[in-house]
Amino acid sequence: MLRILAACGLALMLAACGGANEPQAENAESAAAADYERGPHNGRMLRDGNFALEVTIFETGVPPQFRLYAYDDGEPLAPETVQARVELHRLDGQVDTFAFKPVEGYLVGDGTVIEPHSFDVKVSATHEGAQHQWEYASYEGRTTIRAAVAQDAGIEVEAAGPAVIRDTVRLMGRIAIDDSRHAEIRARFPGTVRAVRVQQGDRVRRGQTLVVVEGNDSMRNYPVTAPFDGVVLSRDTNVGDFAGDNTLVEIADLSEVWVELHAIGEAAAKLEAGQPVRVMAATGELEADTRIDTLLPLATAGQSVVARASLPNADGRWRPGMTVSAEATVAEQRVPLAVRESGLQGFRDFTVVFAQIGETYEVRMLELGARDGEWVEVLGGLKPGTNYVTEQSFLIKADIEKSGASHDH
Repeated sequence: MLRILAACGLALMLAACGGANEPQAENAESAAAADYERGPHNGRMLRDGNFALEVTIFETGVPPQFRLYAYDDGEPLAPETVQARVELHRLDGQVDTFAFKPVEGYLVGDGTVIEPHSFDVKVSATHEGAQHQWEYASYEGRTTIRAAVAQDAGIEVEAAGPAVIRDTVRLMGRIAIDDSRHAEIRARFPGTVRAVRVQQGDRVRRGQTLVVVEGNDSMRNYPVTAPFDGVVLSRDTNVGDFAGDNTLVEIADLSEVWVELHAIGEAAAKLEAGQPVRVMAATGELEADTRIDTLLPLATAGQSVVARASLPNADGRWRPGMTVSAEATVAEQRVPLAVRESGLQGFRDFTVVFAQIGETYEVRMLELGARDGEWVEVLGGLKPGTNYVTEQSFLIKADIEKSGASHDH
C-alpha cells in the first residue's frame, strides 16, 4: 500500500509541474522518435537528397551490431561503394565510435552496441565523393525528474562501489540468562525467616539486604545479601518460613544475556566460534550484532547444535525466554563492484538499476554475480562510481513505463 501511495504521489507531483517539467519534454522527444520513417529492414531511414541510409541494430543470434543499408533514388547500393561512421553519445559522456565494412549486401559495424541503446546519434556517410551527415536522439529507459520532486518522493541514490558479500545461514533460538550472572541465594545458617525486603522484579545492588534470618543456633538475626547488582527473578520465601538449603531469592544480572541459536545439518556444519551474527527479535522491533562465543559440546534432544553468543542488554529489552531469529555470516567475499538489492528492478528481459546523472535517470542493464540479500555483485553493465537509485527505484521505472520510452531501432 505504501508503494502504491508513493507512486501516486510521484505521479501527482510530476503532473503538478506541468509543461515546465523536463520528463514531459524528453518523453515527447522519445515518442516523436518512434514515428520516424522506416526502411525495408524496419530500420530508421535517413535521407539527404536522393541518397538514403537505413540504420538498424541487429541482435538476433548475435551481440547487438549496427547494419546499414544504402539506397540511391530508392534503389539498393552496393555496400562497397559507401563509407560510413556512427558515433553514439551517451548520457554519462561516453562516446562509442563505429567504422563499417561491407558484408553480403550491407555494412556491418566493427563493435557491439552495448546496452542501454540510449544515446544521441551522429551518422556520416560518403558515396561517390558526396558526404552526408545526420544527427538524431534515440533514447530508452530514460526520464528526467526535478531534484525537489525526487526528494519529496523519497528517491535516494548512492555511488556504486566495492562491497562485502556475505554467505549466511538462518537460525532460530531464544534469549537466555548468562549462567555466570545468575544466583539462587540461600541462607548461610539454618533458621527462621524474619523479614523479606524485596519483591519479584526489584532491582538490587551488591550488598543490599534481601532477607533477614534468625539463626537457630545463635538466636540472632543476620542479613542475606545480594552478591552482585541485578534483578529479582523470583522471591521464594515469606516471613516465618524455614531457611535451610532451599532458595530464598533468585537474582540475575541481565545487563548482558546469552542468545542460544539452534542449527541442524548443513547449517550446523558451517558454524564456528567468532563468526558474526545479526540477531532479530520475533516481533521485528529489536536487532543487534554480535559474534558466536562457542558451540555447545552436546546436541539437544532434537539433534540441533547450539551456538551461544553474548548480547549487551543495558536497557533490558532482550528478555530471557524471547524467541529470536538470526543470520550468521559463515563466509565473506569482498567484490570490487556491487549495488544494493533494494535498487534492482526488472526492465525488458534484464535486471537493472537506474543511473542518475544530474536530474536524469537512465536504465543500466546488469550482469550479476554473488548476492546476500543486501548487496549483489555487478560483473558488467555499470561503471564504478556511478550514482544509482537505491530507494524508490520502482517510481523511476513507473515514470519510464508511463512515458513509453521503448527499445526501438
